[in-house]
Amino acid sequence: MKSSKQIKESITNIDFSLNPDNRTEFENCLFTGCTFSDLKNLSFEDCFFENCNLSNVQFKNCKVQNIEFNACKLVGANFSQAKDFGFCIKFENCNLDYTSFDKKKVNKSVFKNCRIHGANFTQADLSKSQFVNCDLSDALFDNTNLSGVDFTTTINFLIDPEMNNIKKAKFLAQSLPGLLYRHDIVIV
Repeated sequence: MKSSKQIKESITNIDFSLNPDNRTEFENCLFTGCTFSDLKNLSFEDCFFENCNLSNVQFKNCKVQNIEFNACKLVGANFSQAKDFGFCIKFENCNLDYTSFDKKKVNKSVFKNCRIHGANFTQADLSKSQFVNCDLSDALFDNTNLSGVDFTTTINFLIDPEMNNIKKAKFLAQSLPGLLYRHDIVIV
């Protein structure tokens, strides 16, 4: 993942909740093993986070442009109030349990090998995003744009086609129970 970016600065093993950085803008940075508690009003562009803890972080008024997270813990992180302009994100091997993307335009984003239990995707635009080998147990999809999303390698999702846009989304035949759950029918 790192090879797609030109890293200008590496920041390692810093607990930003104890040692805040006075900068408000980070560009082409690699954060490794860092802990974050608040990213409000900050700007991250072309940055890479590896093995970082961003649990319960608020991204209020935060610029998140072309950011990659690898093997990070983002339990309860809230991306809903991040700036919309340029929002582009990629997750690989991350724990995204109870993360919120409520009303967020997250289209063309990548979720690969992630645990995403109880995440909130209500009214989000996930069109043309990729979910590869993800576990979406108890994730909430309500009035969500899922057009063009490939769910063929994703497990444990419950998506109501009547409440979400699933035009041209891809599902395996064995995933039908996850699409028809509300009808209380038995599929054999």
